[in-house]
Amino acid sequence: MDLKKLSGLQLFYIMIGFEIGNTIIFAIGAGAKQDAWLAILTAMFCGLLLMGIYVKLSAYYPDDSLIQMLPKIIGRFLSYPIMLIYILYFTYLASTACRDFGELIVSTILTETPLIIVVGSFMVLMIYSLRGGTEVFGRMGEMVFPVYILVLVAMWVLMAISLDQFDLKRLTPVLGEGIYPVLNEVFPYPSPSILAFPFGETVLITMFFPLLKKKENAKKVGMAVILLGGLLLSINCIIMISVLGPNIFEQEYFPLLSAARMVSIADFLERFDSLIILMMVAGVFFKVGAWTLGASIAIGQLFKLKSNKSILLILGVIIAPLSVFHAPNFVRFLEIGRTFIDPYLHVPLQIVIPLLLLSIAFVRKKFQT
Repeated sequence: MDLKKLSGLQLFYIMIGFEIGNTIIFAIGAGAKQDAWLAILTAMFCGLLLMGIYVKLSAYYPDDSLIQMLPKIIGRFLSYPIMLIYILYFTYLASTACRDFGELIVSTILTETPLIIVVGSFMVLMIYSLRGGTEVFGRMGEMVFPVYILVLVAMWVLMAISLDQFDLKRLTPVLGEGIYPVLNEVFPYPSPSILAFPFGETVLITMFFPLLKKKENAKKVGMAVILLGGLLLSINCIIMISVLGPNIFEQEYFPLLSAARMVSIADFLERFDSLIILMMVAGVFFKVGAWTLGASIAIGQLFKLKSNKSILLILGVIIAPLSVFHAPNFVRFLEIGRTFIDPYLHVPLQIVIPLLLLSIAFVRKKFQT
């Protein structure tokens, strides 16, 4: 399948937008109370180890995506079921990210609009953009992500200087309940939550490494995505706890949105939550776009198709209704994530299978030489 090449910077922008896209508005690590930011940093360092696995695996097969290298590592017979599982995984997580977006929009600005209309309209725009190709998607990352970061930093500064309730003392005592709550947020049984979402989800980058113009930049791009993403999420967590306090931070579905609503400058500049919603639209665009593009590339490579444009249309038709109908409400949607997605999808597909593939690839290369 003919795909345009990406520069290292374009892939970096796509993946950092993917990593923090819909993550930054959630209260990740909230179970650790005031130490949530420490849980994020701990998960970030573990994420660097996972990225090391993905980078090393791609280094063994630099011209192959995860789907293409599977038959070379474990043979065709065993690889086909795993390929199909990864395609379903990418598609399903695209639908969950769409649901995050739809729930935010419906609960804030379009309260009378049916969820399916919001999600369907978003997917029409998404598929139209992706049909322009990987190069267009990469260039959009170059344009959108710097603005995204600028707005995010501006919101942090406004919260810090304009809100009387902003107090860094809410972050103390550090490790007041010991290290266990922090580790429990990173490695809860039976699945790692923060490690899986968002750091483990970067397993998707193995679909894009072969598209790099300079493949020697793969390690730099991968590690930079984990590091910057972890730092941004950690700083955001510190700001949210300082504004809301650990208890409210834990109870809110969208703490960043709640904190932004408090910002008021001279009773004149208000309603900054609209900026957060715009950020969410931009972030989810890269989240859903990357999952969908990864799934389309995987399908095209599995069936050896020359173009993925028709695949994108089919995926759009599948993802939109799937995002709406796989859970009757948002509470049930979050419960499915904790009880099904984390233990049965994230752990094996992000950690177990890549580690096994790397081990087998290492042995194969060792005996070949």
